[in-house]
Amino acid sequence: MVTGVLIDWGGVLTTSLADSIARWIEADRIDHAHYREVMSELVSAAYGGDRENVVHALERGELDGAAFERDLAARLVTVDGVPPEAEGLLERMFAGFERVEIMYDMLRAARESGVRTCLLSNSWSNTYPRDDWDEVFDAVVISGEVGMRKPEPRIFQHALGVVGLPGEACVFVDDIEANIVAARGLGIAGIHHRDPETTISQLETILRLPLRRA
Repeated sequence: MVTGVLIDWGGVLTTSLADSIARWIEADRIDHAHYREVMSELVSAAYGGDRENVVHALERGELDGAAFERDLAARLVTVDGVPPEAEGLLERMFAGFERVEIMYDMLRAARESGVRTCLLSNSWSNTYPRDDWDEVFDAVVISGEVGMRKPEPRIFQHALGVVGLPGEACVFVDDIEANIVAARGLGIAGIHHRDPETTISQLETILRLPLRRA
């Protein structure tokens, strides 16, 4: 019986990362093709490669946001042929994130039915809106605060420890396939999030609970 939900933040409890990035690229006049090339190399290594890079260090909190901004700005170029402004780069990248209320309502409904909930998020030195988190989460695990990151097995083991449940009693929701694969390796059921309605339907099936507000 599944009685715990581990869930990502950016792109799951918020609108998509791709939409936020697209707004930032337009506003900062970033060369889109060059951006895709740079980020593809960094993210591919971070979630599927053997070599560590600045993304690993940023997500574990080993590299602060300002240093990462300088590194990334130096790799990028605007359509005017110059690097973008480094200061505040991460804030501008994520400024387009919008809260997805139906997902928060789902977590409240799950919790009211006795399901334990845990945020499990890789941080890019960003500020999280935590005003009502005590209403929706039993525990919060943020990579930069615990010195571990997804898809490292140890961060999932840590999350299971703080909610007090074995992997077989939990389901994990994330928008990155590599993280889902890592969770499944520990016996945790996985849902690859693509849109709120589909994810909520899958959670209702796994948890055997209605999770939509009337």
